[in-house]
Amino acid sequence: MGINKQSDIAANLQIGPTTDGMVRIYVEADGFELPLDFDPEEAEEIAEELRAAADAARRIGDSAAGKAKGKTGKPRG
Repeated sequence: MGINKQSDIAANLQIGPTTDGMVRIYVEADGFELPLDFDPEEAEEIAEELRAAADAARRIGDSAAGKAKGKTGKPRG
């Protein structure tokens, strides 16, 4: 499955610190559990990647909304 492919799978996501000083991203879906542990520096890198992806998604959404507003069915000129 690629990053741009939609899925019907629903999952729960939890993020928090562990007692070992790690940051855990915990994913649970359909009885499947996936704990992912990262040291704090790795977690900060992931957070930066999430922010960058959110910014890019926002620009894509704004661009799509702008294009939709420009379509009135009337010829330009």
